[in-house]
Amino acid sequence: MGMCVSTVSHEIHAVDFGNENVVHYEDNNINGYHQVIGSVFSQQGNKGLNQDSAILFQGYGVENGVFCGVFDGHGKNGQIVSKLVMNKLSSLLLKHILSLPKITTCPKVQNVKFVDEESMKSKNFNKWKEAYLSSFKAMDKDIKSLDKLDCSSSGTTAVVAIRQDDDLIIANLGDSRAVLGRKTDEGIIEAIQLTTDLKPSLHSEAERIIKCGGRVLALKEEPHIQRVWLPYEDVPGLAMSRAFGDFMLKSYGIISKPDVSYHHISPNDQFLVLASDGVWDVLSNDQVVALVRATNNAAKASEAVARASLDAWKHKFPNSKRDDTTVICLFF
Repeated sequence: MGMCVSTVSHEIHAVDFGNENVVHYEDNNINGYHQVIGSVFSQQGNKGLNQDSAILFQGYGVENGVFCGVFDGHGKNGQIVSKLVMNKLSSLLLKHILSLPKITTCPKVQNVKFVDEESMKSKNFNKWKEAYLSSFKAMDKDIKSLDKLDCSSSGTTAVVAIRQDDDLIIANLGDSRAVLGRKTDEGIIEAIQLTTDLKPSLHSEAERIIKCGGRVLALKEEPHIQRVWLPYEDVPGLAMSRAFGDFMLKSYGIISKPDVSYHHISPNDQFLVLASDGVWDVLSNDQVVALVRATNNAAKASEAVARASLDAWKHKFPNSKRDDTTVICLFF
């Protein structure tokens, strides 16, 4: 479900077009013209309800600030969990960031000609990282407290990016992904992966799960997919190593602690793509970045990637059920 929080009204607007939905976001440039800064597109697979959710929030924190996130639900109540996180996480983050001490530049004094910018960036990153960690923990606690919602084997992943001026702070929980499109000196747009897919196949993730008593193994019919299981039961078979919800496995190595990273936006950085694993399972980083570049249309970029992933699913896995695909393209 694509969502928009406008900078004017700060209201959340659902954009619902049946199985597919698309929305683009405009901002005013210095000449008063409307400039499209990004787009969101979500496409239902053929497994059932579309369990993906996404949000792009303008004017977040600072005037040109942005909050964007893709949430890929799974399990019986996955679509409910992903929407809950989408609707609440941005406000939780602001609440936690505002509760932390403000970071200010050093006052100008005689014989001091500059402020240590690297130190300021480090302090800002640490502040946002602390807010991410505390808000993700609070979000998971809130989900668990919902008596009428069974999330023992339902949950959602999350990949979230916050832009504050030229700072980009990213939090990843699970197997969605953030990829940057950067222009090289030769004028080519190259793909830079900013997150690591947190799956049980990753050695460090599997090690944590096994130490906690969980099991990591693949089914015979899916030898390429490592899953997480209870110690003595062949359930639930979770294909990611971190998530909101999935409380059946929280004592066995599945955690809601995100991997948080920082990127300074340079003049060569063109756009950011956030997408659920339904895209990355069939398209490479280079292919996605090339598609966005070739589209040359910010309002249509996310749709172009989602459509291409649908074609790739049909070609690569003609006998498999297609996953939901959700894409956010944010242009700098």
